[in-house]
Amino acid sequence: MSVIEGKKAKEILKKAEFIAVLTGSGISAESGIPTFRGNDGLWKKFSPEELSSFEGFYRNPAMVTEWYRYRRKIILGTKPNPAHLALADLERIVTEFYLITQNIDRLHQRAGSKKVIELHGNIMENYCIKCGKVFDIEEFDCVYEKFEDHVPRCECGGYIRPNVVWFGEPLPEEAFSEAYKAAVNCEVFISIGTSGAVRPAADLPRYAKYNGAYLIEINPERSYLTDIADLWVKGKAGEVLPQFVEEVKKLKGMK
Repeated sequence: MSVIEGKKAKEILKKAEFIAVLTGSGISAESGIPTFRGNDGLWKKFSPEELSSFEGFYRNPAMVTEWYRYRRKIILGTKPNPAHLALADLERIVTEFYLITQNIDRLHQRAGSKKVIELHGNIMENYCIKCGKVFDIEEFDCVYEKFEDHVPRCECGGYIRPNVVWFGEPLPEEAFSEAYKAAVNCEVFISIGTSGAVRPAADLPRYAKYNGAYLIEINPERSYLTDIADLWVKGKAGEVLPQFVEEVKKLKGMK
């Protein structure tokens, strides 16, 4: 059974050479990454604001640092799922492709995707809040081991925090600008595993639609985008995306 239903959808995907994709936490959850805190009792007693806000970090930097080390360990123990791999494959068959993600796990890059726009940063990097110096995982761990209070600090004396967007913080201007350009210029926009409720990322599919793009949603359940989508492919990304990409290849006459 085809996942690309309708003559119009097939015609558009056959000709499309500029595709933009937005992914949310749903695609990472299929790799075993909890959407936020999961069911681990160690962290359930804390609110998201305590663990993922600058105010929470300022009040208890050791706790927030440990929380992100814990999350990073979980992520490093996972691997890209078939949906991540299918998107890397899709990138190779069109002229212009941008993968906009709200996820911080870098599974898209590990799957082979090249043009990835990270709206919420990435958990594999940290930076000094005073001088801006960036630390990769190995550099951060070396600094971390030097401080018995588990609050790593830069040579300049500034605290080192995860390179992610916290509650109350704006998205990186350059990343969102690049994502916006992709949305308003693409021929097809595909939203995957996102509720369509968290702005400003949720505005991107709408920008694409209003500028003439064919909007496709891939989600197991209805979202805030379903009613405006031109095509809703119901199902988990890891189950339907590989077939979706194979069908696009056939439409384009590829093997």
